[in-house]
Amino acid sequence: MKKYITLLMLVISTIYVRAQRMVYKQQSVEVNFGLMNNKRPDQNFYIGLGLNRFVRHGNYWMYSVEYQKQTALYKNWQIPTENFLGEAGYSFRLLSDRKKFVTLYAGLSAAGGYEVVNKGDTILMDGGILKNRNQFVYGTGGRLSMEIYFSDRVVFLIQGRTKVLWGTDLEQFRPSLGIGLRFNF
Repeated sequence: MKKYITLLMLVISTIYVRAQRMVYKQQSVEVNFGLMNNKRPDQNFYIGLGLNRFVRHGNYWMYSVEYQKQTALYKNWQIPTENFLGEAGYSFRLLSDRKKFVTLYAGLSAAGGYEVVNKGDTILMDGGILKNRNQFVYGTGGRLSMEIYFSDRVVFLIQGRTKVLWGTDLEQFRPSLGIGLRFNF
């Protein structure tokens, strides 16, 4: 009997065990950061926190909250614009290698939130009046992301994204480029 147990233990120990990735109903938390444009990267950025839920075939639903900050130059002053957005969407797996180490996704989403221009002040530093106002914004977004698995639980993201927002007095088309980390559980 000892021989059989020893033989069974040897056979089990030689089997290569690999955890699965992108499993149905698996959830993950995502943190991302990116640049809105290249004019002033320290003042034109976004940071987001998201929750993803995988469905069949490696696709996933994504829900996130995001803070965006952009600045516009007026004479010698910077006028800040801040957006507080919520987003919900779906990502489709386009390509992946056999072991799902590197995957390419395309996603579509709906976004909505609130936009604050110049911290709510309508009078500028030189006495000029700002016609842009604080308001609710809504729109749609798209993204193309490459996801690299460091392990079965930690994923590195490189994203190219764009949002088209209506209800804003500023630019509607807002492209961005960013990186992120996802933690699967």
